[in-house]
Amino acid sequence: MTAGETMAAASQVAGRGRCPSIRSQLLSQSDSVVDSAAPSPPTLLPQGGQGVRPTSSRTIWERKLGDYWSLTKPDVNLLIVVTTLVGFCLARANEPGPFPLMLLISTVLGTLLVAAGTGTLNQYIERDYDAQMRRTARRPLAGGRMEPSAALWFGILLSAAGVIYLAVAVNVLASLLALVTLVSYLFLYTPLKRKTPLCTLIGALPGAMPPLIGWAAASGRLSPEALVLYGIVFLWQFPHFMAIAWMYRQDYARAGYLVLPFGERRDRLMAWQSLAPSLLLIPVTLTPALMGQAGATYLIGALLLSCGFFYYAVRLVLRKSNAVARQLLFASIVYLPLMFLLLVLNQV
Repeated sequence: MTAGETMAAASQVAGRGRCPSIRSQLLSQSDSVVDSAAPSPPTLLPQGGQGVRPTSSRTIWERKLGDYWSLTKPDVNLLIVVTTLVGFCLARANEPGPFPLMLLISTVLGTLLVAAGTGTLNQYIERDYDAQMRRTARRPLAGGRMEPSAALWFGILLSAAGVIYLAVAVNVLASLLALVTLVSYLFLYTPLKRKTPLCTLIGALPGAMPPLIGWAAASGRLSPEALVLYGIVFLWQFPHFMAIAWMYRQDYARAGYLVLPFGERRDRLMAWQSLAPSLLLIPVTLTPALMGQAGATYLIGALLLSCGFFYYAVRLVLRKSNAVARQLLFASIVYLPLMFLLLVLNQV
């Protein structure tokens, strides 16, 4: 016991034994004051005996807004915004005239609305399965904090607003690409996750669409250069998702998802979907330099980044541990923005 605690204990003991008559007078006076006072509102007392403070309306609304925000999957949307921006900027690099800033803002806003609506509707469709996974059990729908109908209409509103806004404020091609992304993600990839491990291949097709949306928004058409961007994002998704699937393989199995098969096939599929795409990324990312559209700086940077990404994919195949999978996941999150940053700087 410290000196302060000793002094406090001593004063309490002394207070108990000093002037009992005065103490009793004070208690009787306080009782009379309480008796004469107006009755106070009842206090909620749970089992532990502690009062519960009423939740303010502001706190309730903050929680609701937080739940709606989490429905949109903001962490995923960040990468979508980055890849859309890169597609737009690269498409405008050789175009005459001033840079269309307002068109860029409209493109990002419309794409973000569609992505947020897609993420919301995905959580609506998978709400029962999310409740069975530790990683997703605390989501608003899986946790029972929101009515499914509210999330459904919220997702429809966001998606429709994004598709219409892109068509009106940007162009029809960008809007159609966004619509194809939404439909294929929700009605092909999402149900296939419970039917076949090939769902990753199907999901990578709409997942690589954002740079095409940005390119189409800036130029009104698609070109071979845009397809190179599409190829980079398409291949990148496989090792990125294999890292997630390996880390949460038990969670996925518990919810009935077949993103990884069972038994020995699981290891083989993880190896192929980690190694082959990350190896193919090396020549694909070097294509702009080989076509004469990028210089030596990009060539060296892209080669180093892609070889480093491949290295982490090889480590996951050899080690097969959650720690190494987490390293690959981190490497994938760093790799894609840096690769696209190299592409943009090459055009400056």
